[in-house]
Amino acid sequence: MTIHKEGTGTLIISTVGLLAINFLIRYLFPENELIHNLLIAVSVVLFLIVLQFFRKPTRKTPINPKHIIAPADGKVVVIEEVIETEYFKGPRRQISIFMSPINVHINFNPLSGIVSYFKYHPGKYLVAWHPKSSTENERTTIVVKHENGTEVLFRQIAGALARRLCWYVKENLPVTQGEEFGFIKFGSRIDIFLPLDAKILVNLEDRPVGGETVIAELA
Repeated sequence: MTIHKEGTGTLIISTVGLLAINFLIRYLFPENELIHNLLIAVSVVLFLIVLQFFRKPTRKTPINPKHIIAPADGKVVVIEEVIETEYFKGPRRQISIFMSPINVHINFNPLSGIVSYFKYHPGKYLVAWHPKSSTENERTTIVVKHENGTEVLFRQIAGALARRLCWYVKENLPVTQGEEFGFIKFGSRIDIFLPLDAKILVNLEDRPVGGETVIAELA
């Protein structure tokens, strides 16, 4: 396991900030060892929390053109038929995965194909499980066209804590199933919109592993 590239800046800022606070408290209260030791302990815990957030585990993707792979770690909070209004403008099967701050926050391509659509939307920061977060929060929308012509839409959604979406895809470029397509800093959510005839292989409350768990199968 390594540290993700998106964590470099945050970890540097966190280290400098915690060291500055510790030096300041030691300067203001030079004789109070209890405060010094307590602050050191709290600083170490905070640093480890940030460090684990940016961990980058090794994942092995079971490549299969019919499979849809979980785009993120987390908990399945929505499985329902909806009207997707941005791109398809019609009925689709939606699966939503909520990512808590303790989850790995790397995002993985659920299928291979060509990026046929991409758009970034500025927006609000409602809690990620709020029903309107999918259409009102800061988000990206990515559509990948499968080799058989089927298109699958997936959406990064910022939450109340997530204030930065990172993505590594562009329109008309190919993506490979299981490779990284982005990263969301702190708690957030990913929605994926599938054809109605796709076979759903997860249930509500399941906890898929991003880049590994097969969550659906295309017809």
